[in-house]
Amino acid sequence: MHTKEGPLPATVRNMISFLEGPELIIVLVVVLVLFGGAQLPKLAKNLGSAQKEFKKAMDEGKSDDSSSDSK
Repeated sequence: MHTKEGPLPATVRNMISFLEGPELIIVLVVVLVLFGGAQLPKLAKNLGSAQKEFKKAMDEGKSDDSSSDSK
């Protein structure tokens, strides 16, 4: 995985690396049990809208930084 600044730091890669194969399936089953099948579409929709808002705020922050740098 890469970010715009370069590869992810080792600590982040190590935190994500445990989610391979069976571990990922276990996490998905736990999420299904905790939230129930009917709640998963709502949860996914809310996560998607939160991600859009976050990206929008990040883009606005970058444009604010670039406009303040040019002054």
